[in-house]
Amino acid sequence: MKMTFSVAGDMLVQRRISPESDGFSEIKAQLEKGEVRFVNLETTLHNGEFPGNQFCGGSYLRADPKTLDDVKAYGFNMVSFANNHTLDFGQGGLLATKKYVDEAGLVNTGAGSNLDEASAPAYLDTKSGRTALISVVSTINNEAAIAGRQSRRFAGRPGVNALRISSYLQVTKDQFETIKEISRVSKINAQRDIERAEGYFTPLSDGAEALGNLEFKLGDETKYVTHPHPEDMARVEKAIYEAEMMSDCIIVSVHSHEIAGDKKENPSDFLTEFAHRCIDAGAHAVIGHGPHLLRPIEIYKGRPIFYSLGDFVIHNECIPFAPEEMFAEKGMTSDSTMREFFCVRSKNYTRGLMRDHRMLEAIIPHFEMEDGKLTYLELMPIELNFEKKIWQSGNPRFSAKHGIIERLAEMSKTYGTEITVDERGFGIVKL
Repeated sequence: MKMTFSVAGDMLVQRRISPESDGFSEIKAQLEKGEVRFVNLETTLHNGEFPGNQFCGGSYLRADPKTLDDVKAYGFNMVSFANNHTLDFGQGGLLATKKYVDEAGLVNTGAGSNLDEASAPAYLDTKSGRTALISVVSTINNEAAIAGRQSRRFAGRPGVNALRISSYLQVTKDQFETIKEISRVSKINAQRDIERAEGYFTPLSDGAEALGNLEFKLGDETKYVTHPHPEDMARVEKAIYEAEMMSDCIIVSVHSHEIAGDKKENPSDFLTEFAHRCIDAGAHAVIGHGPHLLRPIEIYKGRPIFYSLGDFVIHNECIPFAPEEMFAEKGMTSDSTMREFFCVRSKNYTRGLMRDHRMLEAIIPHFEMEDGKLTYLELMPIELNFEKKIWQSGNPRFSAKHGIIERLAEMSKTYGTEITVDERGFGIVKL
């Protein structure tokens, strides 16, 4: 059995996209080579009837619900909207987005009215077979965004299917003794220690020390250690187990900004562990997005892991309105216009996502699988109209001249992935 897939990264859309726009038809044709066509919808959908949440994903994102017509015009039939912006307008904004996406007939998961809904696989039936989608997000600005499971007496809490991070700082013996002394003298842990003794917080693991919310453990070298949260990892593995019976192929979508080291291109260690464990459990592909730029590709046990596909669309400076809190962060009030706000945030348009070429360069992978194994993978390089005016930039078009595939090939070597460039300027992954 052969199944075909075309996938894209973040569609951070804030304005309508005309089918007549530069590059639209070429992108659409590439996407429609796949029966399964996925994108991460990084916005909320409503008409401004909900207040801005106390916490947002960096900006308050809201698009006209009719924007889904544009999503479908590109050919997408499967989406996730589980990301760090899902709760920009609170639970009301999330539930409205869910309603509009459902009404548009787009298969979706990762966010919902409770944890069971948000974490359950969703299914797309095509001529060649059935594909399951499971979606998670690790970048969470506030834990109130996490969906809650309903109980016998309480309704569940609307939110996202979270992939929390279990982390600690491993330090040397001398460093560990210094941390213990700082804790003793400063009394920074005193209140938390009392509350732990009263049963309100989980005890520290054996041999660990803390400074506030940071946990330290003794080791041979100094390093930041991250793992997927055991409870969240188990929930995803259980969803994969369920989907294995109900589908032919399983896609896991993960929205993650976290890095390893000091480069945004490097996925965090927990993300690599998560992706491997998903495929070990039966997933056929892991599709990463979130950091607004490309990250490496790994072929693990004959199945693809895209650590980040970059942005398919980014309209980050086309937000028409914002709550007072967003202005207050920059020492402004909502008497200012959005243009004035972005002038301050971008330092007169000299910094930020829209000034960095890497953030406006991405790929659209098309891949084929037979009997659960990857048999073909090509990568269409796209750039998002970097040189255009703000209202024109951020939409994808094919580009073979920006060295996108070459840059991706270089960073993917670390994972043993070999990518060549064909006569079209597309990347071809050697399998």
